Amino acid sequence: MKWEGQRESENVEDVRGSSGGGGLPIGGRGLSLGGVVIALLASWIFGVNPLAVLGLLDGGGGPAQAPTPAQTHPQDPEARFVSTVLADTEDVWSAYFQRTGQAYPAPKLIIYRGRYPTACGAGEAAMGPFYCPADRKVYIDLGFYDTLRERLGAPGDFAQAYVIAHEVGHHLQNLMGTTDKLDAARGRVSQREANAMSVRLELQADCFAGVWANLSQRGKGWLEQGDVEEALNAATQIGDDTLQKRARGTVVPESFTHGSSAQRVGWFKRGLEAGDLKACDTFNKSSSAG
Repeated sequence: MKWEGQRESENVEDVRGSSGGGGLPIGGRGLSLGGVVIALLASWIFGVNPLAVLGLLDGGGGPAQAPTPAQTHPQDPEARFVSTVLADTEDVWSAYFQRTGQAYPAPKLIIYRGRYPTACGAGEAAMGPFYCPADRKVYIDLGFYDTLRERLGAPGDFAQAYVIAHEVGHHLQNLMGTTDKLDAARGRVSQREANAMSVRLELQADCFAGVWANLSQRGKGWLEQGDVEEALNAATQIGDDTLQKRARGTVVPESFTHGSSAQRVGWFKRGLEAGDLKACDTFNKSSSAG
């Protein structure tokens, strides 16, 4: 991925010098993909206290250290890469929304270490990258990329870009009102049905990431041979079935909150091939991919 020399986003805040308050160590020690089941799987795999992992989901975990002024132009290569990818999502989605006569309010991206306060509760490194709808911010501890590469077998810069594009996909869902509708519906259904709703939400974010990849490549031509395969491999490695097999050797489909590896790959590819958000209606029960 030829990202050097591309525009970097002004919407990145590097707070690694200010986060703290008893947070977890970084360096690839934890992973979360957003749901309670996956949070527990992550704790089993990487030896993280599950109560600490779940602290983000319920808004608990105690107060984190108050933030101090952030560095808005991070200089280390990993942070610059994240900033460059975020900038491209801004360009792609701003142009996409403009074609429909709408403005695109871009999300902020916070680079933190260990633990950091968010409008969704205390963010923990063990959760991996996540999007908080309440403050419209993406949060990432860059140690997650060590986890992705060394523990999950998903190396490569475009694998890392896919992760960011997926979280920005959640931002799109928030802007479209999909997140609020799903949250309202979850309280009226069983846990199994709520899990199925979460799967559809996550698969749509994967599809949105694929659409971004298509439009980004059209605009910049910055992808190189093997880049798409890196993203598809990452989608495979973080599928619910793959994570469950790795954690305990068995698979429980009704507990899935993000979708199987085949589903995640299928929906990313659908977005990649279509280059249009209209191809990403995962909530239509007749739709299937993977």
